[in-house]
Amino acid sequence: MSGRHGRPEPHDSEPHDSKPHDSEPTGGSVEAVDVVLGPLTTLRVGGPAARIIEPQGEPELLQAALDVWDSGDDWFVLGGGSNVVISDEGFDGTVIRVVTRGVARIVAPSGTVRLRVQAGEPWDELVAYTVEQGWSGLEALSGIPGSTGASPIQNIGAYGQEVGDAIVSVDFLDYGTGRVERIARDDLELAYRSSVFKHGKRGVVLSVTFSLTDSTAQDAASDMPGSLALGDPVAYPQLATALGVAQGDRVALGAVRQAVLDLRRSKGMVLDATDPDSVSAGSFFTNPVVSENFARGLPAAAPRWPVGGEDEALVIALPDPASGLSVDLGGPLPASETGAEPRVKLSAAWLIEHAGIGRGFSLPGSRAAISSKHTLAIVNTGQASAAQIAELSRYIQNRVSAEFGVVLHPEPGFVGLF
Repeated sequence: MSGRHGRPEPHDSEPHDSKPHDSEPTGGSVEAVDVVLGPLTTLRVGGPAARIIEPQGEPELLQAALDVWDSGDDWFVLGGGSNVVISDEGFDGTVIRVVTRGVARIVAPSGTVRLRVQAGEPWDELVAYTVEQGWSGLEALSGIPGSTGASPIQNIGAYGQEVGDAIVSVDFLDYGTGRVERIARDDLELAYRSSVFKHGKRGVVLSVTFSLTDSTAQDAASDMPGSLALGDPVAYPQLATALGVAQGDRVALGAVRQAVLDLRRSKGMVLDATDPDSVSAGSFFTNPVVSENFARGLPAAAPRWPVGGEDEALVIALPDPASGLSVDLGGPLPASETGAEPRVKLSAAWLIEHAGIGRGFSLPGSRAAISSKHTLAIVNTGQASAAQIAELSRYIQNRVSAEFGVVLHPEPGFVGLF
């Protein structure tokens, strides 16, 4: 192929012992022009794309991405649309929409299951499948919208599990080289809602390989349904309470999944056509991580949890204006916040609510609002614009920083905004 990218070299193969939950790609690509992007996102905002292409299989996805890159067009990758806010003006370029499907089981050590999952596989369908099979490691991530390919980018996590704990590797088409890489977990730079893909590594996730525990193997003589096999130890207090067990106890996978879905639904965090609070991008802000010393100056009632490990993301605590320091809200951290001082994670929802922004809050004349169920979600109450979503986001950031000196960072990606 001509242009700055050559044809990608195939990545190394691994033996397959079966291909369950099989969704064979039909091949080819679907293309269209002037497609309104809002309906392809969970927030339902966003104007038209000049062009959108939906490759149906991995080979087509590879070739389509290389062709777009060689064309010189602006581009971005869209998966399930659950973690993005697209401007009302849309996107004057090519959107590569990842819809590839398929889950392949590959050879793995005894007692474990290894799955290679195409990037377009819907995340919650994958989780439901693993629970049905009796494979633990993803059950607490039930109900999260979006596609599998987005899961390592955001290092999604909930109720005591993070996807990074189950990832073995990611197959990735690199924009800089035009080649397919198999990136091992240790090279993904996984951190709290972050990864190497959020720090300059551009391209397309093709597939993700997971290692799960075969919980059915612990009772080989049993023919019980997989959903009755025990999951990972329950690590999150709210989930333990919902299940009526102590932290560290193990509970049937199906029970964990149902409890997580119920908890998420109570917060409007499960996509549901009958729930207007689910027209959102989920949690709109990450929980800030600040120094323990800074946290001592917050109200005693402010929830906080100790943080360990060097890979935790640090969210800025604003310096005292008298110090003469200044902080770019979207820029690097001040040097004084990068030391080894103990750190704690704060509750973004608590900070928002105690900055005077309650559930259901909206700015005058705006159709963007705080969810009536959870202060951490911004919802489209009907015909909201991306500009209104962004305006409410900035308002929340300003109120929280003025009240507590902490900058909240949005979780979704923004296209054509800011």
